[in-house]
Amino acid sequence: MDLTLIERESPPFHVVEVAGEIDVYTAPRLREVVVSAIDDGHTRLVIDIENVAFLDSTGLGVLVGALKRVRADNGSLDIICTSDRLLRIFAITGLDKVFGLHASIDELVH
Repeated sequence: MDLTLIERESPPFHVVEVAGEIDVYTAPRLREVVVSAIDDGHTRLVIDIENVAFLDSTGLGVLVGALKRVRADNGSLDIICTSDRLLRIFAITGLDKVFGLHASIDELVH
């Protein structure tokens, strides 16, 4: 499966919507988009993985790396996810304590 990345603004956040699979082959594309957004001054990022079918350790590494980069600029990185399967991955790895996991942008804002 391929990876689709769509960037949009939802002030005060810069949102990256991800669809498909985030694995060793596609994670570099996600990394490029996120690094470019941070380099462009977007330090309040939201990664929307609602339409992600698969997430491996390489993808998790990209998310952790992005979090470190935005935190270095006093920013934030939140994740939109309601998939039990993906939320379980975050829980097993302990990353549910590191990332802000939300059901929607609206939930994040309120």
